[in-house]
Amino acid sequence: MTPQEAPQHSPFDALMATLMDLLALADSFLATFLRPWNFYQIGIAVAIFVFAHLLAGRLSPAMRDWLRSREGWPTWRLRIFIVLQRRVRTMIFVALIWLVVEVMKQTTWPSRSYLLAIIAELASAWLLIALATRLIGNPGARTLLRYTAWIWVTISILGLADETRDMLESVAISIGTSRLSMWLILQAIVLLIALVALARFLAGAGAASIRRNETISPSMQVLGVKFLQVCLYGAAFFLALKLVGVDLTGLAVLSGAIGVGLGFGLQKVVSNLVSGIIILLDKSIKPGDVISLGETFGWINALGARYVSITTRDGKEYLIPNEDLITGQVVNWSHSNDFVRLDIFFGTSYGDDPHLVRRIAIDAASGVSRVLTDRAPVCHVVGFGDSSVDYILRFWISDPTGGLTNIRGNVYLALWDAFRSNGISIPFPQREVRVVNETLPKIQT
Repeated sequence: MTPQEAPQHSPFDALMATLMDLLALADSFLATFLRPWNFYQIGIAVAIFVFAHLLAGRLSPAMRDWLRSREGWPTWRLRIFIVLQRRVRTMIFVALIWLVVEVMKQTTWPSRSYLLAIIAELASAWLLIALATRLIGNPGARTLLRYTAWIWVTISILGLADETRDMLESVAISIGTSRLSMWLILQAIVLLIALVALARFLAGAGAASIRRNETISPSMQVLGVKFLQVCLYGAAFFLALKLVGVDLTGLAVLSGAIGVGLGFGLQKVVSNLVSGIIILLDKSIKPGDVISLGETFGWINALGARYVSITTRDGKEYLIPNEDLITGQVVNWSHSNDFVRLDIFFGTSYGDDPHLVRRIAIDAASGVSRVLTDRAPVCHVVGFGDSSVDYILRFWISDPTGGLTNIRGNVYLALWDAFRSNGISIPFPQREVRVVNETLPKIQT
């Protein structure tokens, strides 16, 4: 019989054959499990668990109180000890059962501690997996990876790994020359979750290190953090595909086609992304800067990949697209430094000495708390109006995030108080109405 004439087995037949092998293995395991000494070992394991539970009931509250008294400890250290405190029962159980297994191996036949050794291996593996998966920040991904690892470790310790792998390999679909099995999919999911969790941990640690470096400007810190996140997450994705045996050549062609489609269909999104990178590179604006864009005035709260978050004095948060900051006119009040000069205008009557008015105005502005004294205020005459001598008062502040309208109002109030104390009047338009002919003709009715 030639190879072409050999019978071809369908995936369903392969799956049924694997299931029959698993059932036969389960029957053999049950026959071994029903021996008397196995019941004794289960009873010993239950007794150890009860003892560990009672002992943990006393140790866990004491450990919790001890942690509450640890003042000054860093957050990461407290979190590690809290995780250990929550798993103290399992740790006690693992330590005690391994001790019992070693004692029984020295005093009796190895077969009489075989089941206890399996239970000890399972408990140790479950404990290590529970502790390791705490590094994953996403609760859903952490739960999925934890239970998947528990299942696979249990299958491996029980000696069913090969049979389970064959069963999962038998469930597959063929797409062209590629064969996509359930085993391959599970491998890809587990590896991707694990690598993404590792990338997230490394990105968080790297971002904290970058933000602590005071020699790097805030805009470059944001750019560095974004670049690090993109590199780590991208490497995690492609490494997971490579480890499970996916050919990345076809993926490169597909990604090129997707990139062209995105370039045409998402022009605004791509424009905002590129504009965000330009903003971070040229350092035109950075977190903390006070800017004006049209009618919006506030300080930059955060720089995003697509938009800039601006918080105004009234508590509103505006999300300005990055493209608008590149193509539009932006007033950055604190680009090179935090010094801001403000101008206010006022007028006094022609009967007041302008030299005295200037001195009083400068002294009044200098007495306001937020007005800088090292950059002294100045006052100049700017014109002679219809009813007043017009002045401009200029002063400097170094905290534009504290608001501009309020400091102007405080300076105006200081001028008002100083002018009243020194008898200087502020004119206002007045109209005089004269009746030319006081004798009005009577209206004949």
